[in-house]
Formats: sequence, structure tokens, C-alpha cells
Amino acid sequence: MMNASKYKIGYFNVPQKYNTWVTKDKVDKPPVWCSVDMRDGNQSLVIPMSLEEKLEYFKVLVEVGFKEIEVGFPAASDTEYDFLRTLIDKKMIPDDVTVQVLTQCREHIIRKTFDACKGAPNAIIHFYNSVSVAQREQVFRKSKDEIKNIAVEGAKLVKKLASEYEGNFRFEYSPESFTGTEPEYALDVCNAVLDILEPSRNNNVIINLPVTVEMSLPHVYASQVEFMSKNLKYRDHVTLSLHPHNDRGTGVADTELALLAGAERVEGTLFGNGERTGNVDIITLAMNMYSHGVDPKLDLSNMPYLVEKYEKCTRMRVYERAPYAGSLVFAAFSGSHQDAIAKGMKYREEKNLHEWNVPYIPIDPHDINRTYDADVIRVNSQSGKGGIGYLLEQTYGYVLPAEMREHLSYLCKSISDKEHRELKVADVLNIFKEHYFFHQDPISVSEMHFHRRKRTDVEAEIVFVKEGKATTVRATGNGSLDAVSNALKMFTGDTYELIVYTEHSMQEQGSGSVAAAYIGIKDANGNMNWGAGTDTDIIHASANALISAFNNMKNMNK
Repeated sequence: MMNASKYKIGYFNVPQKYNTWVTKDKVDKPPVWCSVDMRDGNQSLVIPMSLEEKLEYFKVLVEVGFKEIEVGFPAASDTEYDFLRTLIDKKMIPDDVTVQVLTQCREHIIRKTFDACKGAPNAIIHFYNSVSVAQREQVFRKSKDEIKNIAVEGAKLVKKLASEYEGNFRFEYSPESFTGTEPEYALDVCNAVLDILEPSRNNNVIINLPVTVEMSLPHVYASQVEFMSKNLKYRDHVTLSLHPHNDRGTGVADTELALLAGAERVEGTLFGNGERTGNVDIITLAMNMYSHGVDPKLDLSNMPYLVEKYEKCTRMRVYERAPYAGSLVFAAFSGSHQDAIAKGMKYREEKNLHEWNVPYIPIDPHDINRTYDADVIRVNSQSGKGGIGYLLEQTYGYVLPAEMREHLSYLCKSISDKEHRELKVADVLNIFKEHYFFHQDPISVSEMHFHRRKRTDVEAEIVFVKEGKATTVRATGNGSLDAVSNALKMFTGDTYELIVYTEHSMQEQGSGSVAAAYIGIKDANGNMNWGAGTDTDIIHASANALISAFNNMKNMNK
């Protein structure tokens, strides 16, 4: 049975003056990004990545543009150690990339970490210890001074070893479980560490404030970060970093608000992989900035490729609704949504707009190598005429009149509903052609000839075929199509009213363009029947459309 009374607030507020971040409306510049996919992300996998998989994933992170990559906890296992040595020994680390390694504040672990880093062109030694109330009381059973001393002694050792080992080292300190720590105490510990490391213009130090476990609403974390930012010693030479997890599902919000509050660096993973509910999703963070017109300085222009590599190396799956990356995040099945998107795209084309403001689609899918036909307009039993018409136009060049689009949409929705499946754009094309194109039963045309008799009148000589028998009929009209229609009525004795006629040029083929024509006729009972036709000759295309509409009418009334 659920019992909320067992839970109490485990975080600590700071004075209200540390909330100036609320006056800012967006993150206006990208932070320093640090990928922790191969450490925090990897250690959370059911089957951690092999050496080969880690090497492949490292290359992907470099391609994306990460300049700081946490490659592991080298003292934790042989695979972690060997991976870092492989990167260094085979000179696989680009000159502009810094590898980061994690270590607890324990002497033998710190020493093995430096052994692993020997010869690295650039490395961040990231050391940490837990400082929260729960960890102090339940795990370590130590006083505040004893816990602070662990951090201070760790700082002394990493500083000493950095001067003894070959390599170019920077330092990062994390007060683990920061969100469950009294802010004044966390500040005291961090400042004690900084006093040992002595940040300067040539010795920038990273203070990382991890949301080891999410405990509060995002605005509380932001104010905690602002408190630290405004009270840390050596602030001009300290990079304030974030490492949010996602236990409450607000890791992205924690990070965005904390960046407004003064943080300058973010540690996270692609697609939010990580312990429990995951680390903060760098893809979402970066794309959120991008959607506000801020270049995140990460190359996410081929999202399907990143998804493929991530799923291959981690054996994890990107959820279909994951922001920006999921297979369905741009998909519109609803008829009203499809109609708005189609009209928005048309408006954008008509106005030749650079700025993106299409309804329901926050960014242009093309920017991340997604397509409109496969990713945006999706057809099922909920779809509408606008989206279906848009698909045919964008993919195949058919521009149906509105009433015909509606008729086609009902056909598609009915088939989707009956077969209980999504229709692909090729399915829509097949349905369109099957129901409207070149229907030759019961009537077909084998020949057409036209002569202009007067300034306005046209005489048509049409050879109709019915049940294998050819019959020539002559008729006049105020144009070619009218003459064909009159000949058809004379031949069959049927009556109908031609209500809709549209035509357009499609695509160049050889020396001429292909024309498409669409016709809607109303029978004696008031029912609309549709036909379509194409030909290099617009008159023949129109006649084909008329014959198809007529045959649909006859077959409907059988």
C-alpha cells in the first residue's frame, strides 16, 4: 500500500536572494560539454561495452564534437584501464580533446588512475567523495570535519602526483550527493579543496555539482547552484559544472535552470543513458538550445546515425517518443495536425521564409537528417485530407483538389482501420492509383481526334470501346474536354454534371512535361465520383481522368 507519510524533504533551500536566474528567458550560449557515456553511461548497462565497442563509441563522440570525454574509472576494472591505455598508446585522442577519468578520494585508487593516464596529451583527474547527510550518517558514519578531510587529502594527493607523472593534467572535484547536502557545508568543502588546488589563470579547476539523486523541483537546484557560483573562492578561475541525474524526470529542467544560475559546464550522456532513470540527455539539451537559435557547438545533423551507433554499442533502445531522436517525435497522425502542418509548409514555401515556425513541428526535421514523408505526415485511421494530400504532392507531385483529397482520405482511413496498420506513402500512392487512375471498365477510349470548327467550338472524334466493340462518336463542345464529355454522354446515354476540373504540370520527361488532371462528376443521385489521369498531352490526361470518373460512377451504381 502506498503511504506518502514516510517521505520527507531531503534537500536544503538557500536564501531567496539566490534566485536572480529567474529573470533570464533562455540559455544564450552553449556550456562546455563533457560526455560521460563511457563511464556513468557504461557502468549502468546490463552488459558493459567491450573494448572494441568503447573505441567505436569514442570515435562517434569525437565526430559529434565533444572536447571533453570521461572515458572511465580506470582503477575499477581491466577493461576500463586497458581502454584508456589503448587510446593513449595508439594516439587515438585528438589534440583538441581532453579525456577525463574518475577516481574516489582513496590513495591506491588515485595512484592507479595516474598510472592509467601516464602520457595522456590532456587529462582531467575527476576525484570525488560523498558529502550528503544520508551518506555521512548511514554509510561513512563520520563527522563533517572527517568527510571534508577526505576531500582535502584527495586534493593534496592529485596535486602531488600531477607534478610527478608525465602528462598535462587538470583537476575536477565533485561533492557527490550535492543535492542532499547542506549548501553551506558543500561550499565549505569545495572551498577547502580549492585552497589546496590553488586555481589561477593557468590552472583552471572544475567544481562539479552532481544531482546524484534528484530530490527537489528544478528551481531549488538552480538556486543552490547560484549560491555556490556566487560564493566559491577563486571564482574567475573555476569552471562550475553540472552532473544531473533524472530520478524525478526533470534532469533537463534542472540543467537548463542551473545554466541560467551561473553554471558553465554540463556532464551528461547521449539519449540520457545512465544509472537508474539515467543521466541528463545531452541530445535534448543541445537541441533545445538549437530550437532557440543558439548553436550548441555539437554536430547533431545526422540523428539517425547517432541513434544507430548508440543502440549498436550500448544494446539500449532510443524510445520512440524521446525528444528530437525518437522515431515518432515528428509524426503527425491526427487529421487536424496534418492539415496545419501541410498548410504551414505551404505558407513557408510561398513566403520563401528562412525562419522556422511550422505548426506542431518545433524544428525542421531536415536539420537532423529526418524526412517529411517518412517522419512527419503518417497515415492511419486518424489521418486527414490535408496530410494525405501533402504526402502525394511532396513525394510524387500530385496536387489533388480539396474535395478529392477528402475522398481519398476516407479511403485510406478505412483501409488502415480495417487492416489495423499504418499506411506508408507508397501505400497511399497505390490506393490513389487503384481508385482513380485509368479505369477502363466498362468504357475505354482507343483513339481521340480534335478539330477546331469555330473560334470557340471543338469537334471531337472519339473511338469508344465497350465489351470489345469499338464505336466512333463525333461531338462538339466549347473546348476539348467538353467535346469528349458530350461524346461520352451520346455514346452511353448517361447523364452527369462535371463539377470539378483541375490540372497541373508535374515533372520534366524528355522534351515535354507530364500533365496531371483531376475530374469530379456528379451523378443523377447527387453522388460525386472522381477520376485522375496523366499524359504528356493535357487533353489526353483530362480525357483519361473523365473516363476514370465515369467508370467509377457506373461501377458505384451497379
